[in-house]
Amino acid sequence: MTGLLRISALIDGFNTFIGRFVSWLILLAVVVSAGNAIIRKTLNTSSNAWLELQWYLFGTVFLLGAAWTLLRREHIRIDILSSQLPKTLRHWIELLGHFVFLMPFCLLMIYESLPFFLTSFRLQERSFNAGGLIVWPAKLMVLLSFALLALQGISEIIKHVAVMQGLRPEPETGGSHGTASHES
Repeated sequence: MTGLLRISALIDGFNTFIGRFVSWLILLAVVVSAGNAIIRKTLNTSSNAWLELQWYLFGTVFLLGAAWTLLRREHIRIDILSSQLPKTLRHWIELLGHFVFLMPFCLLMIYESLPFFLTSFRLQERSFNAGGLIVWPAKLMVLLSFALLALQGISEIIKHVAVMQGLRPEPETGGSHGTASHES
């Protein structure tokens, strides 16, 4: 289990790095949006590429931040109900949810989004909007996001099993004190 916990810590560290990095894209999206608005109002001109870049940036933050959100236990959950259950039952429910819902869904999305991305890349697909951007980077983000989420799912499974075996402390729920604080 020690080796698996090391793998889990590597996955957690990688997804933390990605999550923190893409969070800065929000600032970039704001700058692009403000710049586009200023140019549109002062010079009476606009560009579809700038508008598309805004949603590419936002989409990238949303997609690539999903694994970091799971790591930090800030995803949607029903804490009111689960907090009333015994810890062991909560861990079994989490494991069941990861095995039955999260992992199959991630694997299905990876399977479906790979040809979706490859076709777009091969054709160098462009936006239908005049002056729009190439589309394949956005489609790549879908593929990468589910790969990162699947990796984080594996990490979460490892950590739940370790907690159930008494090899790791109980993770905290949500907020700024997610499971990342227990990684050392």
